[in-house]
Amino acid sequence: MNMLYPELFKSLEAVRWRMDHDVPWDRFEADRLSDEQARTIKMNAITEWSALPATEMFLRDNRHDSDFSAFMSVWFYEEQKHALVLIEYLKRFRPELVPTADELHAVRFDFDPAPALETLTLHFCGEIRLNHWYRRAAEWHTEPVIRHIYRLMSQDEARHGGAYLRYMRKYLAELGDTARAAFAKVGVLMASARRTAQALHPTNLHVSKALFPNDTVQSRLPDPAWLERWLDAQIKFDDAWERRVVERILHNMGLLFDRSFDSVQELNRYRREVTARLAAGGEPAAA
Repeated sequence: MNMLYPELFKSLEAVRWRMDHDVPWDRFEADRLSDEQARTIKMNAITEWSALPATEMFLRDNRHDSDFSAFMSVWFYEEQKHALVLIEYLKRFRPELVPTADELHAVRFDFDPAPALETLTLHFCGEIRLNHWYRRAAEWHTEPVIRHIYRLMSQDEARHGGAYLRYMRKYLAELGDTARAAFAKVGVLMASARRTAQALHPTNLHVSKALFPNDTVQSRLPDPAWLERWLDAQIKFDDAWERRVVERILHNMGLLFDRSFDSVQELNRYRREVTARLAAGGEPAAA
């Protein structure tokens, strides 16, 4: 199968925004940025910095796939740019809140090895969720420049999700039910956020037994409780918004498996079908 990286590079390059040209810095309105809002920008900047250890994880666990590993160069660049643009915003308008080098380095730690297909699906669903979080953040903020920045970042996250979906399709063609089982398992998990006590996003999941319980990105932020407060009390990511995330995950799983799923329960039934088929000998992978 042809490599996806060259095509994805071109498509993402064509729509890439520039910090100097595409952010309207001169539209800043100081009286429309509260201290509360500025502190959330700092936390998001540090969270975005965690693309560094995530990239190290992806490269380690995908040594078998140079195509996907090459795509990490694009993903890593764009995610680190998110951290950089938020930091630049703070440098210009709230310099006392710029993250320190130590605060940024604190979220760089080793993630335990994990199955590559499951990790890919986790991040695919995470991009869908983050797209919606940032869209909601853009609505919550009142200062025009940061609202524009969050919209730019939300669009990037949607494109990253689309790129991950391309790789999922590739692995589905190569690995058949092995890939289906992995994708469906994590899809069920990530579409079940309303049943969990914590926000389901890669930065909020435990990734290192040796460092537990301080082994999530969020636990290593200056304010570890920030994410739940941001979602619940600030941007108010309520049930209606959560339903949008679940619907997008189910819709994309449907596209991937050429079926429709109206609920997490339906996706879970499909997962059980595939798991049973694998246990019985499996469906041969496509040539």
